[in-house]
Amino acid sequence: MGVETTNNDHGYSQKEAGEVARQKAIDDWLPITSSRNAKWWYSAFHNVTAMVGAGVLSLPYAMSELGWGPGVAVLILSWIITLYTLWQMVEMHEMVPGKRFDRYHELGQHAFGEKLGLYIVVPQQLIVEVGVCIVYMVTGGKSLKKFHDIVCSTCKPIKQTYFIMIFASVHFVLSHLPNFNSISGVSLAAAVMSLSYSTIAWSASVDKGVQPDVQYGYKASSKVGTVFNFFSALGDVAFAYAGHNVVLEIQATIPSTPEKPSKGPMWRGVIVAYIVVALCYFPVALIGYWMYGNSVSDNILITLEKPVWLIAMANMFVVVHVIGSYQIYAMPVFDMMETVLVKKLNFRPTMMLRFFVRNFYVAFTMFVGITFPFFGGLLGFFGGFAFAPTTYFLPCVMWLAIYKPRKFGLSWWTNWICIVFGVILMIVSPIGGMRQIIIQAKDYKFYN
Repeated sequence: MGVETTNNDHGYSQKEAGEVARQKAIDDWLPITSSRNAKWWYSAFHNVTAMVGAGVLSLPYAMSELGWGPGVAVLILSWIITLYTLWQMVEMHEMVPGKRFDRYHELGQHAFGEKLGLYIVVPQQLIVEVGVCIVYMVTGGKSLKKFHDIVCSTCKPIKQTYFIMIFASVHFVLSHLPNFNSISGVSLAAAVMSLSYSTIAWSASVDKGVQPDVQYGYKASSKVGTVFNFFSALGDVAFAYAGHNVVLEIQATIPSTPEKPSKGPMWRGVIVAYIVVALCYFPVALIGYWMYGNSVSDNILITLEKPVWLIAMANMFVVVHVIGSYQIYAMPVFDMMETVLVKKLNFRPTMMLRFFVRNFYVAFTMFVGITFPFFGGLLGFFGGFAFAPTTYFLPCVMWLAIYKPRKFGLSWWTNWICIVFGVILMIVSPIGGMRQIIIQAKDYKFYN
């Protein structure tokens, strides 16, 4: 700027100027704020990678527990509502002139106050991000194991534990990439993979054709079972659409000027991402259920079995995708950990610090994944508490708190409908998840 900060032109004393410079140096080092030169298509594939989980493959199973009518309705409703809440977050990123909310909790603090904002947002964000990372450890390990078992059916079986370790070994390397822009290559590969294995899943189903003895009724023998399955399937669909935890962090990497704010390119990326999401989700869910009815298993690739090479390939695609997703969800956690260490505990921002912090995190998620491989059910349980709010109604609550739209106007109604829908999901899906955990855990042995 050509202004020396020492001579009080900004009203800073030398000490304050030093502090400002130190904070800026720290921001230039932290993963989320360090590089702001992303293109709009970065946001497209980061969003696809974050949004399309390996959960796509369980959508036909969710459909079989929901039935045709409710199933289609929930799929479409979720798509519309989450697109709307995503739009809100993109809008709110720069609603205060000259300031950017680079992290979900910064927006929370603006909406609910300094202290309360942190207490509301951070625990939920951590549950979601750490939870997803752990689930992806297990998913990655499982898919590697499936690939191994398919390709080499006569080999001696290897424990899933070892496959999770193999999968984790990739992350001990990748997690040292400093920021979002540096993982855009990994993320692009992951986004391409998610489209590929979704396409394999539904096209192989079409190739098989409708099964001769197909049934579309509910599987559970009792009324209670049917209701609980319905609940847990609602949870499954809700999580299929949860990518909002990393939206602001992705938008933070896009350059912004008053004439060209970052919401333009970000929104373009989001639209592309949502079209891809629709191309992944709707065909898999509807065609998978249509062909197999209620005999479909909770991972459609298992139901397909043959042709062997295709299913093996799809499993490998899942592995590559999950590698990318893990990185996207880990990045905000790295950012939080590094922020606390450097800003609160005054550690020096060095490579060494980053090396220890990130390796510790990868080791932690690996360990939990190995200990509780039925973590998917756990996610249904925790996810209900954290996924539904951060995706379905927290953005709406913030919108109401900040913009205070006219009572009973369109915006007011829209937000309240989303909030009600989200709260119902939040209450209902943990119930379904809890029951599944109890059923799975009663015949489980640790580290077997």
